[in-house]
Amino acid sequence: MPNNKSVLLVDDSKFARLLVKTFISSNFTDWEIAEAEDAAKALEMVDTKTYDYMLVDFNMPGMDGLELGGKLRERFPGAVIALLTANIQQEIQNKAESLGLDFIPKPPTEEKIRDYIMSREAAQ
Repeated sequence: MPNNKSVLLVDDSKFARLLVKTFISSNFTDWEIAEAEDAAKALEMVDTKTYDYMLVDFNMPGMDGLELGGKLRERFPGAVIALLTANIQQEIQNKAESLGLDFIPKPPTEEKIRDYIMSREAAQ
């Protein structure tokens, strides 16, 4: 049975979403990847579908990634949710950790994304 997983990418940058989507699809070919350009759209999307992985940008207009991550964590306690950000201040990392979010520093690279997902898959 194929291990089809689904990923939700939330980033206001179309380029950043395209980059991460490419990294995931080239390593996990049968995975479904959905995109949202902001928190409101992401929250709308999770009303109709549950995702195995949610990769959330920190800096977005409106609701930031920590706030969105917190809301997603409340609704999906078992989901893998990572904050993807160039803002690597310890305070942001600590807040992400306290919300049960993983932390992936930007810029995303194929290795970072692949290694992160492989380590989470191995832990399940």
